[in-house]
Amino acid sequence: MHGFVWVILFSMAGPTVAADQLTSPYRDQASTEIRALSEKEILELREGRGMGLARAAELNGYPGPRHVLDAAQAGRLHLSADQAQRVRLLFDGMAHEAQRLGGLILREEQGLENEFRAGRIGEADLKTRVDRIATLQGQLRAVHLRAHLGTRSVLSEDQIQHYNELRGYTGAAPHEPQPHERH
Repeated sequence: MHGFVWVILFSMAGPTVAADQLTSPYRDQASTEIRALSEKEILELREGRGMGLARAAELNGYPGPRHVLDAAQAGRLHLSADQAQRVRLLFDGMAHEAQRLGGLILREEQGLENEFRAGRIGEADLKTRVDRIATLQGQLRAVHLRAHLGTRSVLSEDQIQHYNELRGYTGAAPHEPQPHERH
């Protein structure tokens, strides 16, 4: 009799579980500008943001120029005037190129979506469009990684170590200056 109760309970829960599994995690994107991308992804591509594309560099001791500039502006990482200028140039160049590539990716994604919406995409067109998007995405990632590589060459090993501490990548906790330590 006890097993029978479980069978009844399981059969009653089955349709609810199945319905939840059928609800698409993409349902909120049905009204976005480019349905294949979230609003956040579209914004990040337009603005040339990192989107985690340089994580391989960031987590292995190659600081990101935006984060270095932020840390310096907050007074948490000392840069010489020359270093600050060089990192700024790296960031500006990266941001400009990332925005350009992001715009191209968005244009290609829109074209792909338009073909699907019109119901006229074929296998050859699909492959061509996806290959172009993948190439642009690879170029975008390289732009971000290259900026991390360049930033590392501007900083000393001590600055990189301190940066890693500030970002929480090492065992040492970031040191907040106490009131008596601030000058």
